Amino acid sequence: MAMFDTLKAAQRLTEAGFDEQKAGAIVSVFSDDLLERLATKDDLRQLEERLDHRLTIRMGMVATTATGVLLAAIGIATGVLASL
Repeated sequence: MAMFDTLKAAQRLTEAGFDEQKAGAIVSVFSDDLLERLATKDDLRQLEERLDHRLTIRMGMVATTATGVLLAAIGIATGVLASL
């Protein structure tokens, strides 16, 4: 996983002409913002659980619909055969 290297960023800003205090402040602002936006392992686990739940519900709906269609087809077929 790619991480934001704060030391390297501060060094690059210092090399570009910023004094150490300003470079540190700029890097701090960016790193704080990045940390707020990054998903944690817990965030990803919760998302996975929600997706698993939704998939389970959808698969249940598909199975129920398929069963209904199959039963209707059997009913139609037995009705046709009974009328012969």
